[in-house]
Amino acid sequence: MPRNVLRSSWQFRLVYEHGKKVNCRHAVLFYYRSGEAEPRRMFGVVASKRVGGAVERNRARRLLREAVRSTADRLVQEDLWVVLVAKRSILGCSSREILSDIEAGWVGEGMIQGPVSH
Repeated sequence: MPRNVLRSSWQFRLVYEHGKKVNCRHAVLFYYRSGEAEPRRMFGVVASKRVGGAVERNRARRLLREAVRSTADRLVQEDLWVVLVAKRSILGCSSREILSDIEAGWVGEGMIQGPVSH
């Protein structure tokens, strides 16, 4: 089981309430600097019933997890807790479009280093 996954409701609540919010076209990014003694990045992915039925929500979460895998190593901060929330528009997109969208959100916040992939 990966150790870089947010699992508890208190972790999600902390990120939502005290973190920063970035609106992308197909997702909303919330991030919070944890300030832990041993900094590490932790991620959570959410797709509510607004996105669709179980099949659509699972696809949305898969797309967001793949975008996290592709961009996590290039994030500047080490002590980040990140929650990605899917929007309904994610269902009609390819993984490449989602990746570009998430990268654009990070670039806008100055949180990503290295060239943006396409």
